[in-house]
Amino acid sequence: MTETKRDSVDQAEVDRFSAMAREWWDPNGKFKPLHRFSPVRLNYLKREVSRHFGRDERAADAFTGLSFLDIGCGGGLVSEPMARLGATVTGIDPSPVNIEVARLHAAETGATIDYRATTAEEVLATGDRFDVVLALEVVEHVADVPSFLGTVADLAKPGGLVVAATLNRTLKALGLAVVGAEYVLRWLPVGTHDWKKFVKPEELEAPLQDAGLTLLDRRGAVFDPLRFAWKESDDTDVNYMVLAARPKIPS
Repeated sequence: MTETKRDSVDQAEVDRFSAMAREWWDPNGKFKPLHRFSPVRLNYLKREVSRHFGRDERAADAFTGLSFLDIGCGGGLVSEPMARLGATVTGIDPSPVNIEVARLHAAETGATIDYRATTAEEVLATGDRFDVVLALEVVEHVADVPSFLGTVADLAKPGGLVVAATLNRTLKALGLAVVGAEYVLRWLPVGTHDWKKFVKPEELEAPLQDAGLTLLDRRGAVFDPLRFAWKESDDTDVNYMVLAARPKIPS
């Protein structure tokens, strides 16, 4: 069995999101920004995962036969759409409250998902590995970013994908994601994000490469005030997504 890595969970962050857990599925509640952001990241996931595994992204069951691990799944906002596309999904979160909310919602919608109140390090120690490992809007909330990303990378099977999405530590992100979103527009509760914990792309990508992954893509997301919606962009100054793959074992 793989030796357990040092736990990267920041308990203060877990407690903060646990306190808001009942609002995960309220599109007008405290997680409203995530609901608005979801179409961008879900479209990105469907396109890139389908491309990597040779699937038809237009198919309703495009992910059938693929195993997904959704790290920091919260209430299941990504886990459920992946399951609806046919994936076998394991959703993990260190907050038992979040997991209970996710389980209840999945029961209501009929989604079959293996939800666990656990950490990435604990899953790694079990020996389980996955075709696709997701770390979306979670990297900026962990205690040890390089250690966490090393664990994330190690959870991917040979030939598997890792998708990470986070916030860039720039002055632009400070102004938009913290001051603008929390203090001016009140899209998020004050204190949701700590700008000092935002992660520059090179700080995210280097640990993945050190763990043996190959970088495939880096893509930004920006808010379009005219459409009042998020869209993909070459601009990675605030929100961005990174795609990486573990090489296949030669046959």
